[in-house]
Amino acid sequence: MKIESSAFKNNGELPSKYTCDGEGINPPLSFINVPKEAKSLALIVDDPDIPESVKQSFNIDVWDHWVIFNMSPEVKGIEENTIPAGILGRNTTGNDTYGSPCPPDREHRYFFKLYALDTLLNLQQGSTKKEVLKALEGHIIEEAELIGKYKRK
Repeated sequence: MKIESSAFKNNGELPSKYTCDGEGINPPLSFINVPKEAKSLALIVDDPDIPESVKQSFNIDVWDHWVIFNMSPEVKGIEENTIPAGILGRNTTGNDTYGSPCPPDREHRYFFKLYALDTLLNLQQGSTKKEVLKALEGHIIEEAELIGKYKRK
């Protein structure tokens, strides 16, 4: 299974259009070779490169930008600036939306992680990444990752 974007290459620069310096919309994503036995897909977008001050202020290690689960395994991706058919989880800012990258200090890496699962997750809208990761334990058939990098100009 693979996750790709027509807007940036793996380990390439995330265009500013998809950040707080641009339109702040989600980039287009393609899901390739999803296992036939998958019952659902989950997508988590996060940033592990946050400064220590942010970690301490929010009592976190990683900033969560987007959490989506229970997407149909038939979905071939997510179009730019769209809300995917699935259940939206809560990001670090407390919203059930795509939170655009806005690194305060230097270049950060943004991990787009796609999970193919053997079940639907029994969680409600607004569930946190931590709750989603706990629920998908033991249910991951396959996973894929795409990394975009961004530094404010």
